[in-house]
Amino acid sequence: MNATHSSAAISAGMLAPATQPGRDALHISVVVPTWRRPDLLRRCLDALCAQDLPGHAFEVIVCDDGPTADTHRLVEAVARRQQAAGPAIHYLPVTATQGPAGARNQGWQRARAGIVAFTDDDTVPDPGWLRQGLMAMDDPALGAVSGKVVMPLPDPPTDYALNESGLTTAEFVTANCIVRRDALRAVGGFDERFTMAWREDSDLQFKLLENGYRIGRAEQAVVVHPLRPAPPGISVRQQRKVYFDALLYRKHPSRYRRHISAHPPWNYFVIVACLAVMAIAAIAQWPTVGGIALLVWAALTLSFAWRRLRHTSRRPSHVLEMVLTSIAIPPLSVYWRLLGAWHFRVAFL
Repeated sequence: MNATHSSAAISAGMLAPATQPGRDALHISVVVPTWRRPDLLRRCLDALCAQDLPGHAFEVIVCDDGPTADTHRLVEAVARRQQAAGPAIHYLPVTATQGPAGARNQGWQRARAGIVAFTDDDTVPDPGWLRQGLMAMDDPALGAVSGKVVMPLPDPPTDYALNESGLTTAEFVTANCIVRRDALRAVGGFDERFTMAWREDSDLQFKLLENGYRIGRAEQAVVVHPLRPAPPGISVRQQRKVYFDALLYRKHPSRYRRHISAHPPWNYFVIVACLAVMAIAAIAQWPTVGGIALLVWAALTLSFAWRRLRHTSRRPSHVLEMVLTSIAIPPLSVYWRLLGAWHFRVAFL
């Protein structure tokens, strides 16, 4: 990579379209989508600039999904700081799409290397992340590799923390994956209908597998994903994610059942049915029927709350949150599930 390119490759702070010259000089391109979190992005960029690869061997593309002057200034400042020996840092404003899937597409399409690494703006890649990822990708039979995600948890964890830690055991997540650019092009990249940070990575994984690409593991390619603070009741708002499960199921029904969920959440449906019976019984003045439905609803709801509390904090405020949100989650989850099924025209339970 020549000195002019490594100085930042930014014209007025914007990334120019990728061109063939110079592509072979790069080993790997890193794509980082971001949305109005400059403090977290700064931490991530600092970790990327501390990689133990030579600076000329990789570039970093920050895809600003909802561009702001603060993010632009931050990326420019980091790029200037790395002019001498660090990687090229590019700023790419993304306005034509919504969500990290679209932002990542913009990033990999502008990438100049034949291998693309994906991470998030709230991660802290280990110094050896890219080197270890490239070593794993040295196997030409692999179309992609999935690295290791580490998430330190409080002791005891909250329900939110335990739920978020699912990233550490997931098969393939965009917080830490490395994909050949030709493979991304062949499968069409990310499906931009996934407008939340949810299931777009599983969709890419399934598309790669269905197109004959092998996906390996790179356990030594580590990113740390610190737990972000969340307000009480966050689990209620997260039920909207189920909407996109319907899209993933429509596209990959058998893989969804094998890799994501083997069966529908029947307990949720029974809880919602009990609520409906209770309402009908109240209108029709059937106290016995209503009473039975109430008992079944209470038993299932308390059982659900207990499962969430079993391995988590017993602070009074957390216990109260678990009870209240366990009442709200089943009907909201069923609502978003059925809405997704309707919108994407799929029989999804």
